[in-house]
Amino acid sequence: MLFEAFKEAVIAAAKQAGIEEYELYSVEDNQSQVSTYRQEIDSFSSTVSGGVCFRCIRNGRMGYAATELLTEEQAGEIVRRAAANADLIENDDQTCIYAGGTEYGKKETGSVSVPGSDALVDFALRCQKAAYGVDPRVADGTSSTAIATASTVRIYNSKGLDLENTSAFSAAYIESVVEEANEKYSGWSFRVGALQDDILQELAEEAVQKAVSSIGADTAESGTYTVVFSGEQMYTLLSAFAPVFSAENTQKGLSLLDGKEGETIAADCVTLVDDPFYPGSPVQTPFDAEGAATRRKNVIEQGVLRTLLHNLKTAHKANIQTTGNASKYSYASNISVSPYSFYFAPGGQSLEELFAQAGEGIYITEIKGTHAGANPVTGDFSLESSGFLIEEGKRGRPVRSFTIAGNFFTLLKQIAAVGNDLVFDIPSGYTVYGSPSVLAEGIAVAGK
Repeated sequence: MLFEAFKEAVIAAAKQAGIEEYELYSVEDNQSQVSTYRQEIDSFSSTVSGGVCFRCIRNGRMGYAATELLTEEQAGEIVRRAAANADLIENDDQTCIYAGGTEYGKKETGSVSVPGSDALVDFALRCQKAAYGVDPRVADGTSSTAIATASTVRIYNSKGLDLENTSAFSAAYIESVVEEANEKYSGWSFRVGALQDDILQELAEEAVQKAVSSIGADTAESGTYTVVFSGEQMYTLLSAFAPVFSAENTQKGLSLLDGKEGETIAADCVTLVDDPFYPGSPVQTPFDAEGAATRRKNVIEQGVLRTLLHNLKTAHKANIQTTGNASKYSYASNISVSPYSFYFAPGGQSLEELFAQAGEGIYITEIKGTHAGANPVTGDFSLESSGFLIEEGKRGRPVRSFTIAGNFFTLLKQIAAVGNDLVFDIPSGYTVYGSPSVLAEGIAVAGK
């Protein structure tokens, strides 16, 4: 049974059960991924997944039920289960089904097609071949991955909302390993977008060059440094601490930003943007997981916290309008809060100018272990890192196996300059993190 037919069956079942307020949320995901090793296919997967979640309000309580099977029998079953689950809810939190009425923004128009399996396999193999051809020191451990993903979200509710959005993208990733004097060094690169020949050689050369540039790396001396974070490492930190900007977490006591709106929480050169329509993003969306309109907003503006990210429930508690950031981890999960294109706005300085401003310091190009070494509740972090010394205002010798430690909320105030080289990560759902290079002062480094 197709979604439209299933929807009509659910409408009939809800009417028969006397349920007047309800919502259907549907997700259909298609993803293919191929990985190579030793210039052969190492793994390949192609999946179609998804399902439908039914939410309803019964006696002022919200009940959920979900299914992967779009059959007439399941249409009646999820209505029955959602109603029964609503009866089990004991809290008095406000619940509602969104009525719409807000004008929706317009996403960029364009093709949402993705390459087929044969094209992915071919590109992944050619990526690895290109990497081996860049430098004779490229060794075993070098791998490449190509992915293609498309996702369609539909929302229909009893208040007249009927929305649909499709996003799609492809990406390629190379991890290169080079061997020198019985030591191995690694580097990586990726691109999001059309998998075309004009990016293939560039991708391979970048990954290999990163590995080669780290040859001979020594451990940094312990001390307090001026640090330039590469854009990739700054968005890695942002992704680890993004939950602190969720109103859901502040209201649960899981973020130190509760009640801080309007206060200065960062240096005045820091602006943090959340944009569901960022130009060129493959995961733009005009509505959130509750059907509310999305919009661009400055979460931090010149150091001042302007807003947290809200869904309908958190906005009601704060007595404000939703920011349109309701999200669902999967079709079956509860409503939560997530950002879209979430990035530090670029400044006016080049990377070389940041080095010159630093004078002496460390340029960090890799951070490991944010899943274990970063605590979004307290803001504390202790992370293994590698990169290069900054010597006399220029990039110097490679260094590795040192740890940076600090606090994210303090780091926001330690930022002294922001670069102009904004880059983004690979999207996850409708969320993608970005940052330019950033110069921060007074960072503790533990090395030798």
